[in-house]
Amino acid sequence: MKSKGLSLVSGGLDSQLAVRVLQRAGAEVEGVTFATPFFSSDAAKKAAAALGIKLHVIDFTDDEIALIENPPHGFGGAMNPCIDCHATMIRRAGELMTRLGYDFVATGEVMGQRPMSQNKQSLGVVEKSSGLKGRLVRPLSAKLLEPTIPELEGRLDREALLDISGRSRERQIKLAAEFGITDYPSPAGGCKLTEDGFGRKLKDLLDHEGLRNRRLVELLLIARRFRLPDGSGVILGRDMNDNAVLKGEGANGTIVAPVNCPGPTALIPVVKSEGDLNLAAELVCAYSKCDRLEGDIVLRVGESTLSVPRPYNRDKFKAFQIC
Repeated sequence: MKSKGLSLVSGGLDSQLAVRVLQRAGAEVEGVTFATPFFSSDAAKKAAAALGIKLHVIDFTDDEIALIENPPHGFGGAMNPCIDCHATMIRRAGELMTRLGYDFVATGEVMGQRPMSQNKQSLGVVEKSSGLKGRLVRPLSAKLLEPTIPELEGRLDREALLDISGRSRERQIKLAAEFGITDYPSPAGGCKLTEDGFGRKLKDLLDHEGLRNRRLVELLLIARRFRLPDGSGVILGRDMNDNAVLKGEGANGTIVAPVNCPGPTALIPVVKSEGDLNLAAELVCAYSKCDRLEGDIVLRVGESTLSVPRPYNRDKFKAFQIC
């Protein structure tokens, strides 16, 4: 009798290979991926279509926010709680596995590929934290690990699983050619939480407004960020697309935008003082294109208008800029 399992699919090469290796080992496989503002599920959807498997997409935003607020195993090089994130993903996939009556959850992890999150100790921590001991299969490195329950029961052919380890991708690339897998992204990147600049914005939001307003979390993907002296945060549009988004965010704070010249739209989630509001108005003017304007810039500030006298000094705000 074939085993049935769920394999985590990111869209990367290793996750695609894991599916094919499991199928070769006699398993019926469906994919699982996760969606948050910090990483997209688009690559996973594309990979699942190419692999010809069903894909379950799970909204992971609340889980990720909880881990950022309190990461049991800490962060990586930025605001990335990788070990806890991966364990929680596997636990969520395990919940789905139980509901469907399937036998295992699999990942494309390779022993030793990532020094922090894929060494033997970290793999063990992830398995224990996920609550899936004996039901978590790593098909690309399975022969270097203890046999899982589906293997011991003879429902998953251990001999068809692999013993890949280390950071070299030579074996994976060769396997990709054997399986006819030609479309996969480079292994680096994909998660905004690993980026220093994004991490600074996220940490600032965490420390001030907090992460419970999901829309403010989503807006981290766009615009510049400033933190003014009395604690008001300013989200300042970089381009027309940013401005168009921010103009519709009045429910999440105070909108400041130029009326009589081109310039950025700003959103202030919480105005802490009148001094900060005046500084935010000056900030918008400093980034506006007013060279041909006669007179001062007029701004819409919430439901009111405000005329801001010259000069406008962009350098003044460098000390307040986060990213």
